[in-house]
Amino acid sequence: MYEACHLAGSFRLRSGQVSSDYFDKYLFEGQPGLLREVAEAMVGLLPAECDVLAGMEMGGIPIATVMSQLTGLPTVFVRKQAKAYGTAKTAEGGPVDGRRVVLVEDVVSTGGALLESCRHLRAAGAEVDWAVCAIDREQGGRENLAAESIRLRSALTRHDLESAVRT
Repeated sequence: MYEACHLAGSFRLRSGQVSSDYFDKYLFEGQPGLLREVAEAMVGLLPAECDVLAGMEMGGIPIATVMSQLTGLPTVFVRKQAKAYGTAKTAEGGPVDGRRVVLVEDVVSTGGALLESCRHLRAAGAEVDWAVCAIDREQGGRENLAAESIRLRSALTRHDLESAVRT
């Protein structure tokens, strides 16, 4: 995974932070075998109380779609902003009201995108207590999510990836 998606350089993250390394999720999500491996690992992280998977735009959507295929759980696709036309929804694909929704994300740094999506889903009536991700960059996301009563489970952490390369 590290070899497939780690880039070195200078990168501005969604949080505004600048990082010397970057995990480009599209580099693993574009490889069917690796995407399936990641989705399978993330299925094992799902809590028993899950009615709907919520794939975050844009990187969480392919993972949530494969997880849906593996589990039979329905999936909604969560936009960063509701579109101004059509249904004008933030979450597309099915109902969330009264359902236990698990957020699905590719890479978590500070958790800002997940927190914003969680607010939209909760406003739509969803019960959101869990998030799962492929990679936790370990930059405060877990703690920021916990402050909003969301537990994060990750398939891999930045430490896991860096340790695997050193061995």
